[in-house]
Amino acid sequence: MKKLLISALLLCAAGLVQAEKADSTKPTLIDYDNADVDDVKQISTFTGNVVLTRGTLLMKAAKAVVTKDPEGYQYVTLTSAGGKPTTFRQKRDGEGDQWMEGEAERIEYDGKNELVKLFSRAKVRRLEGSKPSDEVAGEFISYDSRREQFSVRNTVSGEGKTGGGRGTMVIQPSTPKPAAPAVPAQQPPAGK
Repeated sequence: MKKLLISALLLCAAGLVQAEKADSTKPTLIDYDNADVDDVKQISTFTGNVVLTRGTLLMKAAKAVVTKDPEGYQYVTLTSAGGKPTTFRQKRDGEGDQWMEGEAERIEYDGKNELVKLFSRAKVRRLEGSKPSDEVAGEFISYDSRREQFSVRNTVSGEGKTGGGRGTMVIQPSTPKPAAPAVPAQQPPAGK
C-alpha cells in the first residue's frame, strides 16, 4: 500500500505533499473475520470488518482482495457492503499534523504504478489535525502518486459523460504565516 493514498490523493491543486514516505517500508497488518489464501495464484481474500494498517495508513472495508504479481508488486481491491463505505486515512509528509482521508464504495490500488482509483460516491479530504480542509468529491477519482496528478470524473467507469453528474471541490483559502515582528536596532547610549 505504498504511498496509497496517498498522497492522497488528490488535491494537488491545493498544494498537497506526498503521503508519509516511511509507510512504504513498514509491514502490513491485516485484521479480518475470515481469510482465504491461494499461495499458487498469489491471491488473498479477507472478509468481515477488514482493517489494513501500514505505518500511518489505515484502511477499512467489508472485503479486501490482495494479489501479488511475479515481480512482487501488490494490488489491492477494497469493497464496501451494507451501505458503509470503504475508507482510508494516512498522515502526510511535511510539517505539522496533516492527514488525508477518503471514502468510496470501492478502492483499487496498483502498487506497480502507484495508482489509486476510488469508485462510486468517492471523496477525499485533507485534514489539519482533526479540522477538515480541502475536499474533492465525484463518482470516480484517480490519483497517480508518481506524477502527483489526479482526475475526477462524473461516472463510475472513469469516463466523463455529459449529464452524468457533477463533482465538487472545496479549496480553503491560504492563511499566510504572520511575519515576525521587527526588532528595532539598538541605539548607542546618549552622550557617548
